[in-house]
Amino acid sequence: MLFLGFSAGIPLLLIFSSLSLWLREAGIERATVTYFSWAALAYSFKFLWAPLVDRMPLPILTRVLGRRRGWLLVSQTAILTSIALIAMVDPAQSNALTIMAIAVVMLGFSAATQDIVIDAYRIESAETDLQALMSSTYIAGYRIGMLTSGAGALILASYLGSSTTSYNYDAWQITYLCMSLTMLVGLVTTLVIKEPPCTQKTSSQYSTRKYIKFLSIFLMGITIFILTYSFTSSFAATLKSLFLVATNNSVLSNFLGETIRLIFSFLLVVAFVKAISYTTLYEHQLVKETYIDPVADFFTRYGIKLAILLLVFVGFYRVSDIVLGVISNVFFLDMGFTKSEIATVVKTFGLFMTIAGGFLGGILAVRFGIIRILYLGAFLTVVTNLLFMLLAQAGHNIELLYIVISADNLTAGLASAAFIAFLSSLTNISFTAVQYAVFSSLMTLAPKIIGGYSGSMVDNMGYSTFFLVASLIGLPVLLLIFFIQRHPEFKDQ
Repeated sequence: MLFLGFSAGIPLLLIFSSLSLWLREAGIERATVTYFSWAALAYSFKFLWAPLVDRMPLPILTRVLGRRRGWLLVSQTAILTSIALIAMVDPAQSNALTIMAIAVVMLGFSAATQDIVIDAYRIESAETDLQALMSSTYIAGYRIGMLTSGAGALILASYLGSSTTSYNYDAWQITYLCMSLTMLVGLVTTLVIKEPPCTQKTSSQYSTRKYIKFLSIFLMGITIFILTYSFTSSFAATLKSLFLVATNNSVLSNFLGETIRLIFSFLLVVAFVKAISYTTLYEHQLVKETYIDPVADFFTRYGIKLAILLLVFVGFYRVSDIVLGVISNVFFLDMGFTKSEIATVVKTFGLFMTIAGGFLGGILAVRFGIIRILYLGAFLTVVTNLLFMLLAQAGHNIELLYIVISADNLTAGLASAAFIAFLSSLTNISFTAVQYAVFSSLMTLAPKIIGGYSGSMVDNMGYSTFFLVASLIGLPVLLLIFFIQRHPEFKDQ
């Protein structure tokens, strides 16, 4: 689990922080840099294909390695390949960003798939009394992986000669190729470990043919979404111009235009699925058991009003933290901090503060109850995000950076510990995998979409005002917790 956790921790920061610094050094605009964070939306939509990964056998690999190890090998190979493809693209060259974006989306999709399989492997490979140890070891490996792809990548790129004043593509290429090779840790682990006994003996509930039919619908839906989104770019530009005339606010205009574009693309996919449901390609019972039953169970247990309130809360609890986090590394770079300073303070020191915050949040949740610590985490997130305004005014101040990172990461760890405990309490043991996948996907979906506009927001309002806005959008979360707390189901928490 330590090595699998390491393998799972590598991709995330190669999509977020390390990639954003690379693009910034290559002279890419802030708005474009933060748009790349949308590639990580695969983590937010993984619940859509999690049931397929959970059930569908792979030709040859499932027979030779088993269902879990087979999917692990495929996802890890795809991650290694995607990181290597990113390394082959120089973003400073014309038309290179489109190719890089495709490779980054591949990385996000592959990494999210790996997470699905590792979660299933962890649960199935040990008894209940060992799950806490399995989880804690996995998290430790995950943090080490993040440290490697975060601080490690920045230090290596800096050592090889790339900086904000002297961009060096070769340095970043070698760095990302080295990061791709770190995935060999996970690949070797997958080949060495044993398949969980329960998955070796379990036969598919449905035939491979039915799963392939189901997978084909999923792939067609993705294709329709991508093509629709691509071909509506001119339509979105027209909408943005109209909104700009009406609102005289470019940030709001861009947000509204892109939101309508996303909704339109999504509605076309819904219409396609509805139309295909009348054909023999659509397996009604499989879809019902896979997607409808877990969702119906959640609404049945909590009622429609409370269920909607809970889902809104899950979707927005971390909004303030994630929106700020998308542009944080670009901010540190713009303030004059070197990659080595960012690697030392933000990545390494900050990582240990996050771990400490996680332990603190867990202890406090046991002592005072989950709801109280959810309150504390939400309040401290608003307060600590305001500290970034001080850093924006002070500029390059290494002492203040340590203070800001200490407060921010300690709070993030504390809030996350209470939040994960709360999410776990919402799931029904009969539908744990699917329901938790929905919750974990939902909790990052809206924040990541909003975070993609953080570069445009900074360009229009400056860092100080942006950090104020990022803090204030966390205030409604306190009200959501208050309404949840009033229900009898959560008073004991």
